Amino acid sequence: MNSLTAAEQRDGWRLLFDGKSLDGWDATGSLEGWTVDGDAIACTVNRGGYLYTQDTFEDFELRISFRIASQCNSGIFFRWSDLSDPVNTGYEIQVLDTFGPDRTGVHDCGAIYELVPPSKQTMKPAGEWNDVVLKCEGPHISVSMNGEEICTMNSDLWDTPHQNPDGTKTKFNYAWKDLPRRGHIGLQDHGGKVWYRDVKVREL
Repeated sequence: MNSLTAAEQRDGWRLLFDGKSLDGWDATGSLEGWTVDGDAIACTVNRGGYLYTQDTFEDFELRISFRIASQCNSGIFFRWSDLSDPVNTGYEIQVLDTFGPDRTGVHDCGAIYELVPPSKQTMKPAGEWNDVVLKCEGPHISVSMNGEEICTMNSDLWDTPHQNPDGTKTKFNYAWKDLPRRGHIGLQDHGGKVWYRDVKVREL
């Protein structure tokens, strides 16, 4: 766990979490809401703020695994450009206890939050580990969970604030097309217990 194979090293992958410390990370509030628990980054219920990488990324592939407690709500943020406004300037992969085949809405686990629903619900029950692969290349974004691609998005189609391409409303203040593509990777403290491990990235 939290290591790279020789092939991953040759392909340009690097660890964002060393399995022992929060080196390379900071928080929008207090780091006291986050700790290292065994081989994972753990979020307590202290609501210390969102955790984020000190480095920023534009075109990249991210691999990350998560495990949640029952009824937990969290999220994996990416291309988060304004640290003072994660919700409006960072895309979010929803991490939520919505196990079940009928949970395929824009607020269910695996969705690109409020923008693209998962094509199917592939998360495992609370307490089990889930593997996520995120890929960002230019305007194109894809999310896979537990080996199945569940979301794709062309951000250039989101060219109007508060609106999806089909005309339905969103809460976001900006057109995603116009926001910077380089930003932080973040983990959301939403008051629930969640663990993240095997966090690795390669730039494309």
